[in-house]
Amino acid sequence: MQRARVRKVICEMDAVVMAGGVGSRFFTGDWTGEKPMVKLCGRPLIMYMIDTLRRSRSICRIFVVTSPSVPQTQEYLRAHGDVEVIPAPGLGYVGDMVHGIKAAGIRVPVLVVMSDLPLVTPDLIDRIVSIYNKRCEPALSVHTPLSVCTELGQHPTAVFNRNDVLIVPCGVNILDGSLIEEEQPDYNLILPEIEVALNVNTVQDLKQCERIMFGQSG
Repeated sequence: MQRARVRKVICEMDAVVMAGGVGSRFFTGDWTGEKPMVKLCGRPLIMYMIDTLRRSRSICRIFVVTSPSVPQTQEYLRAHGDVEVIPAPGLGYVGDMVHGIKAAGIRVPVLVVMSDLPLVTPDLIDRIVSIYNKRCEPALSVHTPLSVCTELGQHPTAVFNRNDVLIVPCGVNILDGSLIEEEQPDYNLILPEIEVALNVNTVQDLKQCERIMFGQSG
């Protein structure tokens, strides 16, 4: 029997950008600094996601959760009046995310995204929110097939099996803020687009993004 669809349509929701990671896989050898501030085509990496959220029809307020590991990122973002910075204590991804959502006072569905997805577009964000609105689950998690990551030369650290298909979490989720301290049943949205598959964890990923942005192959 099909479950009843009880969700109200949400025209706009808040977004929380997670930007507190130390980027240990990225900074090796001569590469130092803070991952959100790494320059991609001359701009800080985090600004691609922030600009995407600004242009999305589905997003209202934008919060950025930082940690003690990224003081330069925190200072840089405070200069952007439409972005609210929430310093977190550095409890790890989940702990800082819960801290950020509670500090922002969000008690409704909220989009939670990583700061290292520079290819994600406003239209893609709007499509994800639209699909969420049609589901009855309190949460949604975006995944991509492992084959897409392999084609991009990525080596994901987490892989799941869904109906005999290997999928990788993309770092894009929608969660119910009123249930943020509980385990939430989620709908696995599987998208094959490279926009959600290519997150910047290494220098190689950064160069791959640059080639895609300049329309080059490989």
